[in-house]
Amino acid sequence: MIVTSGGLNQQRTGIIDAVVAARILNATLVVPKLDQTSFWKDASNFSDIFDAEWFISSLSKDVKIVKDLPMIRGRLRAPHRMRVPRKCTERCYMNRVLPALLKKHVIRLTKFDYRLANRLQTDLQKLRCRVNYHALRFTAPIQEMGEKLIQRMRERSKYFIALHLRFEPDMLAFSGCYYGGGEKERRELGAIRKRWKTLHASNPDKGRRQGRCPLTPEEVGLMLKALGYGKDVHIYVASGEIYGGARTLAPLKAIFPNLHTKETISSKEELDPFLKYSSRMAALDFIVCDESDAFVANNNGNMAKILAGRRRNMSWDAFSSKMRMFEKGFMGDPKELRPGRGEFHENPSTCICERIDGKTVAKSKSQGDQVGTYGDQESQIIGEPAVPNYIYEEMGESDVEEEEDAPAEKEETVDPEADDGVLVRPEDPELEQILSD
Repeated sequence: MIVTSGGLNQQRTGIIDAVVAARILNATLVVPKLDQTSFWKDASNFSDIFDAEWFISSLSKDVKIVKDLPMIRGRLRAPHRMRVPRKCTERCYMNRVLPALLKKHVIRLTKFDYRLANRLQTDLQKLRCRVNYHALRFTAPIQEMGEKLIQRMRERSKYFIALHLRFEPDMLAFSGCYYGGGEKERRELGAIRKRWKTLHASNPDKGRRQGRCPLTPEEVGLMLKALGYGKDVHIYVASGEIYGGARTLAPLKAIFPNLHTKETISSKEELDPFLKYSSRMAALDFIVCDESDAFVANNNGNMAKILAGRRRNMSWDAFSSKMRMFEKGFMGDPKELRPGRGEFHENPSTCICERIDGKTVAKSKSQGDQVGTYGDQESQIIGEPAVPNYIYEEMGESDVEEEEDAPAEKEETVDPEADDGVLVRPEDPELEQILSD
C-alpha cells in the first residue's frame, strides 16, 4: 500500500514508482490512495481520476494489483506504516523494505513521492514506461471533456500553443522572488511564505540572477515573440489562480490577444462536475497540453517534465532528424543528455512505444530539448526555463506528518550513489510543501 503526496502530477510519479516498487519486492499492490489532506484538499479517489479497471488489467502480467486490502479470516490486517528514503534504489528496497514486508505482511509506505531512484535496471525502467504511457488512463468523463476542449481550440485555429503558467500566490511565495508589486506584494507573499517554517530568508535578486524565479506572463510573452510567434497565434493557458489576476495577464494578452482557458471555451455547466476538484481540473489541462502543437512552461515543474518525457518518447532517427532541422542556424548544436541521467520522467530513455501498424517503435535514446512526438502526433517543446529541479518540488503536506502516518522508527537516508547497505547521516527536515505541479 502507498499513500501519494502533492498535486496530480506529483501523485502520478508516485503511482508509477509504486508499481515498480511492488515488482522489486514481488508484492501485491493495493490501488494507490491519493493525497486528500495537503494544500489542494481534493477528496478524489484513484478511480475518480484514473481508469482503475484498465490500470489493473493492463499491468496484470507485471504486478498483481487489487482494489482493496483483502480480508484475512474475516478481518482486515492493520498495515505497518513506514517511509522509504528518497531516491531509494533496488538494493535499498530489498535491504530496508522487504524485511518489514516479510515480517508484517502488509506495509503502508507514506508520502510516496520521489521514493525510487532514477537509475534502475532496464526492465524496471520499461515497466515505468508502461505505467506512465499506457496504464494510467483518465476516466471517461475527464477524457471526453478534455477532448472537447481540444476540439474547441482546433475550431479557433489549426495550430495552438499550450502554456502551463504557474503564477499562483503560493508558488511565488515559495520561490522568494520579487515581481515589482511593491510593499503590498512583499507583505502578502511574505505572510504566505511563513507556512514553510524550514525555508531560509529569501534573496530575490540572487534568485533571479540564478534563474530560480518563475517567468512572469509578460516574460513568457516576450520569449514567444522572440521565437517568432505572431499576434495571431492562439494560446491555451493552463493555470490556477493567477496572482494579480487580469492585471498580471494584461502584458501577455497585449502581445498575444488570443488567450484561452478551459473556463473561457466551455460552459459552467460543462465544468461543474470538475470545479470542486483541483486534480480533475488539472487533468483537463494535462490532456489539452499533451495534444497541443507546442508546449511552453514558465517553470520546470512535474507537469512540464512529464509532458517533455511524453513528447520525447520517439525513435532516435526521427528525433535526430527533427533536432537537426529545428536547431540549424537557430540555437546552436543539439545538446545530448546521457541515457540514465537526470529526472526519469523528464528523460525516459528506455521507454518503448506500443506497436503501430504491426511495427515496434524503437526506444528513445536522446533527451534533447526542442522537438518530439507522442504516438502519431508531432509536437514541439519550447521555452523550458533554466530552473534548478530542486527548487520546485511539488507542494504536499507539511514535513510534520500526522501521528497516524508517522514512521515507527526514526528515518535515515541512503545515498543513492553509495552502497545501499550503508546508512549515512539522519534525514534532514524535508521541504514537503513545495509547488511544482
